[in-house]
Amino acid sequence: MSGIYIHIPFCKQACNYCDFHFSTSMKKKDEMVLALAKEIQMRKNESENEVVETIYFGGGTPSVLSSEQINFLIAEIYNNYKVIDNPEITLEANPDDLSEERIIELSKSPINRLSIGIQSFFEDDLKMMNRAHDAKEAKKCLEIATKYFDNISLDLIYGVPDSSQNGEQAQQMSNEKWKQNIETALSFGIPHISSYALTVEPKTALNKLIQTGKIAEPKDEVASAHFMILVETLEANGFIHYELSNFGKENYFSKNNSAYWLGKKYIGIGPSAHSYDGISRSWNIANNPLYLKSIQENQLPKETEVLSVADRYNEYIMTGLRTIWGVSLDRIQSEFGQIYFDYLLKQAQKFLADELLFIENNILKPTSKGKFLTDGIASDLFYLS
Repeated sequence: MSGIYIHIPFCKQACNYCDFHFSTSMKKKDEMVLALAKEIQMRKNESENEVVETIYFGGGTPSVLSSEQINFLIAEIYNNYKVIDNPEITLEANPDDLSEERIIELSKSPINRLSIGIQSFFEDDLKMMNRAHDAKEAKKCLEIATKYFDNISLDLIYGVPDSSQNGEQAQQMSNEKWKQNIETALSFGIPHISSYALTVEPKTALNKLIQTGKIAEPKDEVASAHFMILVETLEANGFIHYELSNFGKENYFSKNNSAYWLGKKYIGIGPSAHSYDGISRSWNIANNPLYLKSIQENQLPKETEVLSVADRYNEYIMTGLRTIWGVSLDRIQSEFGQIYFDYLLKQAQKFLADELLFIENNILKPTSKGKFLTDGIASDLFYLS
């Protein structure tokens, strides 16, 4: 088994762009930690013959938990599962939670990888996103964290509208600003960067701000330009673009996320968390009170979907095209059969002709030109049963 993901469904405040499951009320935090521990215990039989390679605290904002609570949950995993020596144990954290004292505490815990939600080093961007930290805290926490942790990842968001100016000049300034964000990140010697285009989700504050004209709508052409700047700059600085949104120095790829993309099994603990056993996918209810009630009643609050051959093929196409490992045509033929193999080659022809995809050593991959378009390309390669 790849690993265990623990969803911590709490945040100090709601970021304008976020549609993940969380609550800004911390009243049930202690009760939730006990429920997470109980779910860990309840699900140990799902992996009797498996070994845990990674533990990942995501959210929400896992850094709102105390170090004692984090250590307690890690201990529960060790008490109920087989865990490899030196697993990758990641904590997602926000800069405002990472004081020097807290970073030192975490460095003495089993946590050996930090994923820090910087998003931008500019004050106006952070205010527009409604982040809980400011630019000074972003830089300060990295300055301290790099003294105590070797394995650090940070998140950056691109395609952010420049609300200070309009027209072509705004786009140019935005490109320059984006370059400064990347250069600032690089100045700390961070070995891993995850970067995402600002996406407008339907039920978010950002969507409402755009609809009311208070913020300009993000433009695809700006995001595309930022993406190309990102790829060129990071690759020039020794990063490997191993997944559409992820860049790592050698030996610093996220083992947890890589396992997802390579189709390994994992268990998701907590409200809204997803699990995958190779045949079926399940997900917990995205409601904190109902999750707590179910766990207290010794019920797992989850739904399960058995994946069809077409589902598994489509997932492999989607994840494979996003990574440096690509889509193995040999695997398509052996695992899914000749019908899927022939279908894929037929659907891929137009993208091969337009130099958006290429085949090398019987592996289908996106070209440099095709990388930013991989999600759209993948959807055209899906098998619709």
